[in-house]
Amino acid sequence: MKLPALLTVWAALLIGGCHPAAPPPDAAKPDAAKPAADKEASGVTLSAEKMEKIGLQTEEAKATNYAGETGGFGSVLPHEGIAQAVAELATAEATEKQSRAALARAQRLKGTAGALSSDVEETSARQAAVDKAALDLSWQRLSATLGQKAPWSGGGGQKLLSELASGSTRLVRITFPLGSLSGEIPQNLRVSRIGSAAGGKRWTVAPVWTAPADATVPGRSFFAVLRNSDLGEGERIIAGAPLGAARAGVMIPADAVAVSEGKYWVYVEDEPGHFVRTAIDADTAVDDQYFVFGALKPGDKIVISGVAQLLAQESNSGADSE
Repeated sequence: MKLPALLTVWAALLIGGCHPAAPPPDAAKPDAAKPAADKEASGVTLSAEKMEKIGLQTEEAKATNYAGETGGFGSVLPHEGIAQAVAELATAEATEKQSRAALARAQRLKGTAGALSSDVEETSARQAAVDKAALDLSWQRLSATLGQKAPWSGGGGQKLLSELASGSTRLVRITFPLGSLSGEIPQNLRVSRIGSAAGGKRWTVAPVWTAPADATVPGRSFFAVLRNSDLGEGERIIAGAPLGAARAGVMIPADAVAVSEGKYWVYVEDEPGHFVRTAIDADTAVDDQYFVFGALKPGDKIVISGVAQLLAQESNSGADSE
């Protein structure tokens, strides 16, 4: 080979050795370029001693069915008006009973030596009719005030009526906005104080029956019986009525929920001593619990004490928190 050709080949080899060969298109990227795993997926691992030290406790999520609610407003009725109506009814019943007995006695003696005059018998009949009309009017006034389908409207429920008149049991009147309920009378109503927190105390009211319409508030009104509560007479309340089909999910205590990164979280113990942070939808508060569906399943071991310490432990390992 001639000298110029050798020099050319040698120069080409020298230049090519100064640049590394390009990797193939499907070569793996360096580890540093891999996306980091979700922080909540890694979880927190604690020893038994550490769990005891921070007072960590778990509880199994309870399976339940829950239906959405529509809200209404109302108040606890003073028992004075009920007591007055009941007293008028009792007076009318006693008077009617007495006049009816007098008429029966006059009719029984008719044709005997002790028979009363026809004028006396006619007077007794007229008085019995007047007293019967007064008794019917008392019942009509009671039904106009407390509803025509009240539990005592069929002649029973006298014990409940007496309890309401004495104030030992409370009567509430609730109005729901137009169109918020179907045609049926809502059952399983729950009431709470206006202004109470989402997880505040709620009371179940039953039985429920239709009340006369409220002329000042358009909507459907109902009466319901409230027992064993500390709500005062005249106090304003809010009520919730089930709406739509019930949905399957779990109930968890409010203490199990933590707020971080603008979301609501719970810690689930997936393995002994290992706790994973799980995002939930905490829009549905029921008393001092939350109804959750989808993110949790019945039987999951939820941390109910020591949640803040777990969140702090995870934050110290690099997670951002509020």
